[in-house]
Amino acid sequence: MNEKIKKFVKRKRPLAENEVKDLLNLYGISTTKYKVINTESELDKIGLKYPVALKVCSNKILHKTDVGGVKLNIRDEQELRKIFKEFKKKFPKENLLVDQMEEKGVEIIIGLVQDPTFGLSIMCGIGGIYTELYKDVSFRVVPIDRYDAEQMIEEIKGKKLLEGFRNIPANKQLVIDILLKVSKIGAELDEHIDQMDLNPVFVYEESLCVVDAKLILK
Repeated sequence: MNEKIKKFVKRKRPLAENEVKDLLNLYGISTTKYKVINTESELDKIGLKYPVALKVCSNKILHKTDVGGVKLNIRDEQELRKIFKEFKKKFPKENLLVDQMEEKGVEIIIGLVQDPTFGLSIMCGIGGIYTELYKDVSFRVVPIDRYDAEQMIEEIKGKKLLEGFRNIPANKQLVIDILLKVSKIGAELDEHIDQMDLNPVFVYEESLCVVDAKLILK
């Protein structure tokens, strides 16, 4: 475990979204481009392409949408400044995260959860806003190998979305790869992780991108 990763696990608390994405990047997992800001003057140099999203960025607020802490599809700097001022009134003590929005792909969810019987387990399923409705997920105990990852995808009812259904471009091999990377995170940080939630992850023909991420440390 390298020193940067050790610094994260020492925090023993939920991580803010930027911290989770920084950790994922250390394991070679692609995320959205983002910048954490606290003052309006920092908007001058965000270096991101529009449209962007603005989110409250705090280890104390895990369900951002429930508290009105997410604004999507901000089209230009003028609108961003307006929303920034509104968010600072609502969340005066918190940082904000400007997130470069990505084109929608096939949405999946990947997670880690401590099972009381089996220990740390990895989960994969169809993601986005319908995750809780369809509950189309599969599980394995960490660590997994490539065969396990392949079988997890086979068990998902919506697997056709990753196999060219209606000419939707989504690369199933990339999902296998990210499952193996998340499994590695779980295996290396098992004693530190309570749960991780990557949802949604956009899957494209030649790449994928983690859009939102949560991680709670023990």
